[in-house]
Amino acid sequence: MPQAVGRTSATEREAITSDKFAFWLPDDVIVNPFDIVAVEQVNQPGEPPSRTYGLVTMLEHRTDAPNHLANFISSNFGQLNEQPNTNRQGTTVASANVLSNNSDIYMPVPSERLVYFADKAGIETALGIDQMDPADRVPAGLIKMSNGASTVAYLDRKFVLGPESAHVNISGISGLATKTSYAMFLLQSILQTADEPDKIAVIILNVKQGDLLMVDQRGPELPPEQKEMWEALGLEPKPFSNVRYLLPRGPKGQLNSFIEPPIYTLYAYDLDSTADKLDLLFTNVSDPTNTMESIIGDIMQGLEGRGDKAFQNVRSWQNLLYGLPLFDPKENKSKGFGDNRPSSVGKFRRHLRRLVETRQTGIFVNSRKSNEKVLADEITNIRGGYTYVVDIAKLKDEEQTLVFGDLLRTIYALKAEEVENRIEESEMPEKIIFFVDELNKYAPSGTRTSPITEQVLDIAERGRSLGVILISAQQFMSAVHGRVTGNSATKILGRTGAQEVGQPDYRFLDNDLKMAMTRLGKGELLINHAVYRQPVKVIFPKPSYRQEQF
Repeated sequence: MPQAVGRTSATEREAITSDKFAFWLPDDVIVNPFDIVAVEQVNQPGEPPSRTYGLVTMLEHRTDAPNHLANFISSNFGQLNEQPNTNRQGTTVASANVLSNNSDIYMPVPSERLVYFADKAGIETALGIDQMDPADRVPAGLIKMSNGASTVAYLDRKFVLGPESAHVNISGISGLATKTSYAMFLLQSILQTADEPDKIAVIILNVKQGDLLMVDQRGPELPPEQKEMWEALGLEPKPFSNVRYLLPRGPKGQLNSFIEPPIYTLYAYDLDSTADKLDLLFTNVSDPTNTMESIIGDIMQGLEGRGDKAFQNVRSWQNLLYGLPLFDPKENKSKGFGDNRPSSVGKFRRHLRRLVETRQTGIFVNSRKSNEKVLADEITNIRGGYTYVVDIAKLKDEEQTLVFGDLLRTIYALKAEEVENRIEESEMPEKIIFFVDELNKYAPSGTRTSPITEQVLDIAERGRSLGVILISAQQFMSAVHGRVTGNSATKILGRTGAQEVGQPDYRFLDNDLKMAMTRLGKGELLINHAVYRQPVKVIFPKPSYRQEQF
């Protein structure tokens, strides 16, 4: 039997309930928030005692002093160099939220029962991991207890990749929450524990410098403690395999990235490849009267198959900007078409010229060279067992929105519709996992919607049934649309400020746990998973792929 760490305690004013209990600690025992403890509980007649598990949420030291003034007077009216005249009787009291009972008995725990640290089997019972099929267990980190014991926290694959539920959202302060590192660790965990990894494809959006442009290259030797952590999780520290890098074209036809991988594919956007995505390009353009939306809709319809005679000769951005039907070169001014007035068309042309000519990074071309591919075509021919890294780090905000929306639309169409232009002979991947950081840029909180927000919401709400899984990250969960975070069955929470945890988005957390979130160290995360009864704190190993410091 493990050594006891305390006894449960109920008082006249503070009762033990079916949801919470308290226990006092001896002076030589160390317990911390997020430790998981066990206490014996009643059971049916003839059955051995059951066991109730609790998650420690708060510790406080109590004495018999009636108030702080009494303690001040006891020290000879505040003399710091004198010992107090009255020796106060006191102890540390821990509060715990009930996680579970191994016999489904949720009577309040009786007072004066011995409390123990939960062992490995007890932690799995407490979190519901013992109910997971071993084949569905995805290592998500290590639970470290104050007594030095540790065990693996598993996610249920059916609630990460479907069909029960899906999607993962990661939040926390930049630099401290290590959101990207955790997402890459989780991807490795999913792929390494999958029965058929060749039926899973991964798309990673690189949004910051060259962070994810060397994920197929092995980094420096990991320290022994990091290797031990990988081993404890049952995983191998290795870089990603079968990686394809898709990099944007630069101003003079070169790549526009912080790092040049040994092998990569350039992508660019001519008018033909953007015609059905013009609305995405104008996502950030203010349009209170919906005039832009109307013009864009008419142009997209006119360009589709060139069915409209007015657009038959429009083959490039140059044609669209400086030729009929939007511009009369003879009169050198904008021209109205359909129900759109010349002034509105002029406004559209000014925005389009800014986006694809004067302030672009080189991604827009009038005609693509043979080595400049259409991004949608590359993703349409996606293969299972491959990881696709799409770089957008050096692009303007509007260009980033276009690329992200293009990827989402292409993936959604692949899984939801009959696709005619797929030439890849291998079968379509059963699951496509998409990782994106800074999600708040594309699906911000609030009531305002845009084409890109609608696309993200479609994936969040219907992606599970299609096999499209979103792993997203951002600094503040409250900055992301509630329908995205609400549809994420797994939430990963890193260190967060007190003001942020006070937002309604965190109401699923106990108030004590919210405050504990503000004290999390670098690399420490809380996992709130559909199977778990309470969030748990984990640590995870550093990635083994190469990372450059910028």
